[in-house]
Amino acid sequence: MADEDLQKKSTRVSALIRIIDVKADLSKNLKSLSNQILDDLEILFLVTDDSDSDNTINIIKDYAKKDPRIKLVRTKTTDYGLIMNRAIKLASGEYLTIIDANDYVDPEMFIELFALAKKHDADIVRSNYFESVEEQDRLHESFLKEDADKVISPAEDYTVFYQPPIIGSGLYKREYLLTEKISYIEDFGQDPQDNGFNFKVIAAAEKLVITEKAYLHHVEKKKKQIEKKAVFRINDQYADIEKFLKSHNKWDQYSSIFEANKFASFFLTMLCLDEEDLTPFILRTRAEFHDADERGLLSKKYFPKDHWKYLQSILKFPPRIFLSSLKKIRKRH
Repeated sequence: MADEDLQKKSTRVSALIRIIDVKADLSKNLKSLSNQILDDLEILFLVTDDSDSDNTINIIKDYAKKDPRIKLVRTKTTDYGLIMNRAIKLASGEYLTIIDANDYVDPEMFIELFALAKKHDADIVRSNYFESVEEQDRLHESFLKEDADKVISPAEDYTVFYQPPIIGSGLYKREYLLTEKISYIEDFGQDPQDNGFNFKVIAAAEKLVITEKAYLHHVEKKKKQIEKKAVFRINDQYADIEKFLKSHNKWDQYSSIFEANKFASFFLTMLCLDEEDLTPFILRTRAEFHDADERGLLSKKYFPKDHWKYLQSILKFPPRIFLSSLKKIRKRH
C-alpha cells in the first residue's frame, strides 16, 4: 500500500474510507468529512488503483487540495481484509473509525465522540445512527437518553452485542485494536466483515461508552443476492470470531451469546440467498448448530423469540419444513 504525503505525526482521530467503485454518493461522503469541526483529523481514502472507472482518484485529489486532512492511499490489492489491516497500522489517530463510502456524517461527530472517549479513556465509544433511505432519515435508537455517557463493561452487559454492526457509528482506540490483535480476515475477497470486527472489538473491550446522540447517516442499500462463491463467507467470519474468543480466553464467557449472534447473522444471510443455495446453507447451519447444541452452547434466553423458534425448526425437522416458512418471510422483506 502506497500513500501520498501522509503525515506521520499523531492525530486525535483517523477516519478510514474504503472505496472500490462508488459514483455519485462519494461527493456527499467527502463533503461531510470536510465539514468536520475537528481540525486534528486524518481522513484516509483507501482506493484500489484498477477500480477507478468513475474518476474517484481525481475527485479525492480535488478535495485534498482544499482540505489537507484528506489523504489518498492507493493500493493494488482488492482484498478488503488486507487493505483494512494495513490501514489500521498506517493510521496516526489515537482513535479511528471505518466509514462506508456511501455514508455521511454530521459536522460535530468526531469532536464530540473523541471528547467522550477521552473523558472515560474508553476502548470504544458508540452512538445511535440514522438509517437513510431515499434521502429520508430514520433514527435507529439503540441507546436511550437516560443511558447517555454510560460506561459499559461487555462482560457485565451483553446487550451491546445485539446492536447492528454499523462500525462507522463509533470510535475505536487504535492502540487497543493493535494490542488485542483485532484484525480482518485476509484473502477473503472484497466482502466487508462488519460482523466479525464488531463482535471482536466488543468482546475484548473493558470500557465501552455510549451516547444517545446520532451522527452517522447510514445509507441503506438494496438487498442483493449473495454470489455463489460467497455463500459460506458468513460461516468463515464466525469461525474466525470463535478462534479469536478462544485465543483471548473469552470463549467460556461469550460462547452462548456468540451462538445467538451467529444465528441472527445466518438468518439474515438466508434472506439474501438464491433459492438454489438455500438448502445447502440450511444443511450446514443445521450441522453447526447441532454441534453447538451437543456441546451445551445454546441458551434460549440469548435468542429473540422468533429466532429460537426458527432454529428449533431447523434442528428438528427436514429442511423443506423451514424452507416453507422462510419463503413467506422473504416475501415480507
